[in-house]
Amino acid sequence: MKEHLNLFLSDEAIISSIYTIRGMRVMIDRDLAQLYQVETRVLNQAVRRNLSRFPSDFMFQLDQLEFENWISQIVISKKSAMGYRNKPLVFTEQGIAMLSSVLNSDLAIQVNIRIIRIFTKIRSLLETHQEILKRLMLLEKNDEDQEKKILLILDYLKSLEQIKQEDESMKTRRKIGFKIGNEPE
Repeated sequence: MKEHLNLFLSDEAIISSIYTIRGMRVMIDRDLAQLYQVETRVLNQAVRRNLSRFPSDFMFQLDQLEFENWISQIVISKKSAMGYRNKPLVFTEQGIAMLSSVLNSDLAIQVNIRIIRIFTKIRSLLETHQEILKRLMLLEKNDEDQEKKILLILDYLKSLEQIKQEDESMKTRRKIGFKIGNEPE
């Protein structure tokens, strides 16, 4: 059975079904139902029978604006083409973990394990990317500090060059006034 699961459930299939809504990474009921190989109404019915297991930080229903934004994200212009008469239920990582207990099948457990591993990978990648971003910002700050120091050095060099040119012009300038002996004119 596990080999069959790997055939139809690629990491890319799961990742492409993860959206960011209300600042959380979530999955839509229809996508989850497809992964669990059940109808969306069956998944939603199981959830509604066990609502106490799904507080608002585990699951919520999209409001109208979120629904319209989500439709535009997946580039489908007609609601009828999506098969939605109602706004979908959305599940956070914790809600997805809870789904295996209400769906109560071996497949649901295997799919959940796979989804939770993907969420963990995403979290790890984001942490790595944030660390890289911090380092880049530090390098940029150091670069700005170095740039300021280089500009200061260039200003000093320009001042020295200007002083040198003034000294040279003083040497080549014709002297006026009382001259002694072999002084050039």
